[in-house]
Amino acid sequence: MPQLFRAFFRLIRWPNLVFILLTQFLFYYFILLPCFIYVNPAEPYPHRLKPLLFYLLSFSSVLIAAAGYIINDYFDLNIDRVNKPNRMVVEKVIKRRWTILWHWLLSGIGVVLGVYVSWAIRNPLVGLANLGCVVLLYFYSTTFKRKLLIGNVIISLLTAWVILVLFVCEARISSDPVYKEISSRLFKFAIVYGSFAFIISLVREVVKDIEDMDGDAKYGCRTMPIVWGVNVAKVFAGTWLAVLIGSLVIFQFYILQKAWWPLILYSVILLDLPSIWILRKLYEAQTKAQVHRLSNMIKAVMLAGILSMFMLNWV
Repeated sequence: MPQLFRAFFRLIRWPNLVFILLTQFLFYYFILLPCFIYVNPAEPYPHRLKPLLFYLLSFSSVLIAAAGYIINDYFDLNIDRVNKPNRMVVEKVIKRRWTILWHWLLSGIGVVLGVYVSWAIRNPLVGLANLGCVVLLYFYSTTFKRKLLIGNVIISLLTAWVILVLFVCEARISSDPVYKEISSRLFKFAIVYGSFAFIISLVREVVKDIEDMDGDAKYGCRTMPIVWGVNVAKVFAGTWLAVLIGSLVIFQFYILQKAWWPLILYSVILLDLPSIWILRKLYEAQTKAQVHRLSNMIKAVMLAGILSMFMLNWV
């Protein structure tokens, strides 16, 4: 039983699920709620996504993501035998029929929770979007993952959606000037962090494709490094990384005018410098181990970017 539990948590990529929880928790408590307090701290503007509904929505996101990881491993059984034989769970520890059952169970609960939150806040888009995420993750695993670029874009959009969904929960048509000011402020933060999540995720997806070339090529995948070559894939990832660095610099000039020194120092040390290091090492990486280290470093930058929400408490 202990081995089975460990295998199950490895199957659902529990560190990534913790990352989703952390992202939504920080955005909710350090950005969304403060935006509704910002205009009038003595009397906060009412918001729809109450704490209980937020917890249900976040749990829904985690369940759908976990189901996505399960179905991905279900269809990637042969590829994983080549790319990561020592880390396999499906068939090696958990039978395929159980993995598909867990996928539909977790997906179903996630969708039901999303629909409930959607009904409670009177916003049908949230429930429909959760259902759409399940559908996209399924077809990503069966089809899109093996196509040129489209799979990378889908995962990057879903990564950004983890943040954007919280803004969507509060979006509504209103002529109230106070709400318009709050909505504008919340929208800016959502776009900044959503764009960051999209770009850094897209870079990491392409780097992972380079790392997983052997198994992908053997089973007919048409990922970027296979179709266009490793060098083109590196240029693509490097270009987006340069866009990210440039965007960070522009953002830092903006917050420099507001003298948000803790956030500036944090972003330079933990975002700018590591991103420049990754950009340099990306073109030098030749072995699978070197590419894997880059992938982990990109993930660390993503984590640092999300944790920067916590720094907004000092600005």
